[in-house]
Formats: sequence, structure tokens, C-alpha cells
Amino acid sequence: MLRRLKLGERIEPFQTTRRHRDGRMVPISITISPIKSRGGRLVGASSIARDISERRESNRRLRLLTREINHRVKNQYAIVLAIIRQTATRSRSIEEFEKRVRERIMALSHSHDLLSQVDWAGVRLADLVAHQLKSFEVLQPVRVIGPEIGLGANAVLNLGMAFHELIMNAMRFGITDVGGISVAWALTSEEGVDVFELVWSEPAVAYADLLAQEEGFGALVLGKLVPSALSGYAKWSFSDGLIVWKLTAPLARIQIGLGSSASL
Repeated sequence: MLRRLKLGERIEPFQTTRRHRDGRMVPISITISPIKSRGGRLVGASSIARDISERRESNRRLRLLTREINHRVKNQYAIVLAIIRQTATRSRSIEEFEKRVRERIMALSHSHDLLSQVDWAGVRLADLVAHQLKSFEVLQPVRVIGPEIGLGANAVLNLGMAFHELIMNAMRFGITDVGGISVAWALTSEEGVDVFELVWSEPAVAYADLLAQEEGFGALVLGKLVPSALSGYAKWSFSDGLIVWKLTAPLARIQIGLGSSASL
């Protein structure tokens, strides 16, 4: 380095590792500067070493986050394509197709809005339900019952999509009982595994038979796409004048600690 400094070459800062006095290896950045006499003659060099452990960790997390975002974006592309494909096969006009696609993509957008407000660090299930129901005053009041639980990003997006389809079914087929809708969830255990159970119930009206046929994009979302994305299963039941959709999934696929960093 002294030889290069004497030749007037610039030594760029470089990174290496050094052993700390406590024995651990520390990543550092070293800057070399010339020391000259009053007459301008090079008499030495000084080096400054900076601990860059935090910077290294920040860069690592940024790379992980970038890969995770790419993965989630690709998943959303797949969902949007499925929405378009399934809606197109069951729409009777361009106008109906455009309306339904817009509604479903906006439902995804609402879930993204909630996630962005908390930096993808967990959304309360009760907040997700309220957010999806906010624009549908005719369905209010809705009974919402369950312990506080924070949802991971994947659960937010998929449950948000499920709630949208359930809401649109209720709107489309004419639920009439004020306060007739109930959303409840509980945490249980099956064979030593923590399990999440969600139940949506409402008065069984004209569309009960349609849902039983398992046709349409809504039935696909509620019967296959959402349960599969959460490694669970779902089923419909009809009893006591109610139509019930029940989702069961491993709690590990649903929950994230509120206020914690998003799982990468």
C-alpha cells in the first residue's frame, strides 16, 4: 500500500474481516489515507476501520425482502389470471365480465392496503373483516366473534379474497335478515397441531342450491383456491335455516405475531 501511495495511486476503500478482542470475526470497511510531511513528501499512511455488521445485515434482509416481494408478485399475477379466466367463462356479457373482474381485483387491492399500512407486519383478522365489509352497509350489522389474531401476508390476501366472494354472494342473492351474518373463528388443536377454524354463517336464501353445485369462480375460491393456499380444507353445510362456510387450516399458515417483522 505504501508503494502504491508513493506512486500516487488511489486506494479505494475495501472490505475484509478482522478478529475482535472477544474472539469473534467482524466485517469491516477500511479506508487508507496518505500522511505527508509539510514539504509534501509521503511519510506514511493511516487506516480507518469501520464495523459494517449492521450494514451487512441490512443488505442481507433487503435481498431476502426483494426475493419475497418477487415471489408474492408472481403469486398475485397467478391469482389475477385465474380471476380473469374463471370470470370470463361465466360472464354473460362484456359489461358483467368487466364489473366482476374489477370488483375482485379491488378486493385484492383492499388487502394490500391493509398490509402496506403495517409494513407487511401482520393484520388483525377483525380489521380485515371490517375492511372488506366497510362498503356494504346493507349487510350491517355483522357479528364478528373471535380471539385477537394477527394474520401473515398470505393469509390476509387469501382470506380477503374469500370474504369478498362471501359478501358478493350475500349481496347478489339477496340476504334480507338484518344482522343475520356472523363471522366467528377459534383456535383449537388436532393431534397435537394448533388449528385455526373460521366460520361464516348467514340465512340460507335463494343461492344455497347454487353454492351446493360447486360452480362459479366464487365456489372455486371458497372450495379450492383459498383452502389450498392455506394448506387447509373448507366445506359448506346447511342447517337450521343457515348456510355455513367453514375453513380449517394449520395455525402456522395463518398467524403472525402482531408488531413483528413479516416472515421472509
